[in-house]
Amino acid sequence: MERLEAKKLIEKLIGQDLRLLADQLGVTVRAKNGNINKGWVGHVIETYLGLAANSSQSPDFGSWELKVCSLKYLKNGLLTVKETMAITMIEPENIKNNPFENSHLLNKMSRILIPARIWFSQDEKQSILDSVTEFDLDDPVIYNQIKADYELVREIIINQGFSSLSGTIGKYVQPRTKGKGHGSTSRAFYVRKDLLNKMINKRVSHGN
Repeated sequence: MERLEAKKLIEKLIGQDLRLLADQLGVTVRAKNGNINKGWVGHVIETYLGLAANSSQSPDFGSWELKVCSLKYLKNGLLTVKETMAITMIEPENIKNNPFENSHLLNKMSRILIPARIWFSQDEKQSILDSVTEFDLDDPVIYNQIKADYELVREIIINQGFSSLSGTIGKYVQPRTKGKGHGSTSRAFYVRKDLLNKMINKRVSHGN
């Protein structure tokens, strides 16, 4: 499926409650143990588009990637990005052996389609699709900064070791733990809020 075709299909969902769509499509939002499936919105969009969920480090649709962004309302009524966005897992040996130009990070970020949904509360009883945005990594300033962030991570892995990575690293893209529990040693590249707000054309940003 081409990205523009997918965008047009997703635009039909703008203003709709994705929680209701999850029930219609049989996507699990809350597990039997009561925990919320963090990836449920992405699964809803993928199922709606006819794409089976996968964890491949290749772009979801061959030449472009689908990434859901969560938004929240500020007290002044403006919408802003709620949290950072995971892009791809960090595999130490792969990072060591590949400069940015050959990286999974570049592959994933080159062409993205970003549905942005509004988060209301922890119980996820409602979630409205706000917008869907195409993003291409064609701005040289953004490209060069992401490259610098990646190469810093690569340098640290090579010279100091994987365990030396910290979420304080990187201006636009940071290496953070990803996985179940606070003791997780797995890490992934995350897009910080400042860049994510730019990617989806939101005006305000706070935090990471």
